[in-house]
Amino acid sequence: MALELQSVSRSVEGRVHIHPTTLTLQKGTMNVLLGPTLAGKTSLMRLMAGLDAPTTGRILWEGADVTGMRVQDRKVAMVYQQFINYPGMTVYENIASPLRLMGRDAASVDKAVRDTAEMMRLTPMLQRKPLELSGGQQQRCALARALVKGAGLVLLDEPLANLDYKLREELRIEIPRIFEASGAIFVYATTEPEEALLLGGNTAALHEGRVTQFGSTPEVYRLPADMTTARVFSDPPMNFLPCVKTFAQLALGEVTTPATGAFAALPDGTYTAGFRANHLSLHRPSPDAVPFVCTLGVTEITGSETFLHLVHGSDTWVGLVHGVQDLVDGAELTVWLDPAHVYLFDAEGRLAAAATYARSDMKGAA
Repeated sequence: MALELQSVSRSVEGRVHIHPTTLTLQKGTMNVLLGPTLAGKTSLMRLMAGLDAPTTGRILWEGADVTGMRVQDRKVAMVYQQFINYPGMTVYENIASPLRLMGRDAASVDKAVRDTAEMMRLTPMLQRKPLELSGGQQQRCALARALVKGAGLVLLDEPLANLDYKLREELRIEIPRIFEASGAIFVYATTEPEEALLLGGNTAALHEGRVTQFGSTPEVYRLPADMTTARVFSDPPMNFLPCVKTFAQLALGEVTTPATGAFAALPDGTYTAGFRANHLSLHRPSPDAVPFVCTLGVTEITGSETFLHLVHGSDTWVGLVHGVQDLVDGAELTVWLDPAHVYLFDAEGRLAAAATYARSDMKGAA
């Protein structure tokens, strides 16, 4: 069982919402659509569901062309940010409602409801009304109503966005377990790279209606195909600075460091160096680390971590360091970067050489 998008695009009144996209999602896989607001996540999901018709291309389900098929006639379930439950019905009746609409007999409805409630850990709450539940339990009820139909494709459009931190963490852990038990194709939209990493499976990075990269989540994170994907799959977005490779040296802005490993094999020329916020440090993390003198704009303290908004020449960077840092805004500040955490991108923005730590992580995962 697979869902195939073959050169599918979507335009409305001359405005492109989704550029031609080809994707294949296999049975029993978790697939994350990762991108900022207006990247095209919901538009792509609506095409998958059949809520919108593609402008070009075809959609195949189990090899059959379903491009023009109504959503009602597809085995699709969708869950949104909002808790869409029937407030006047019990949890049992909420979960049972789609089966009753399908004309299922009472015995099969009861079994399906109780099996799904057990999987969703809702059994003790079956006789309660949704408004008597916590936010996380209400979203579990909405998920249960979607899953009970036995849909082969389950679309989750930022389903945890309206929950508080504790409930989000709880359900982030639960959803992979639910997904494994159901055996369906799950598609999960999020703006948060951390959420994609926690969910695992595969990730499609989206930017302005384009899928910039699709593959296993660890691979897309550690080996972004281009600068756009690297920005999308970094929170805060990846930092960049100009780089020149000459013979056995890399000039990272005003700082020079040896071009070793994969960097040594690159042709001499101009590149863009990229590194994530958490790889900047206020103290020298390794003998190979190099210093950059910046101006500190603003600090943001989140509790156990501090975001540093930095100005380095014409570039603006964000650093993420542990602890509460007592720093003076507007002051000169030296930050350190280990070259092992540097990616190099070519003049077209494509990945030229991955960071040493990322290549090592992928070998360890293989």
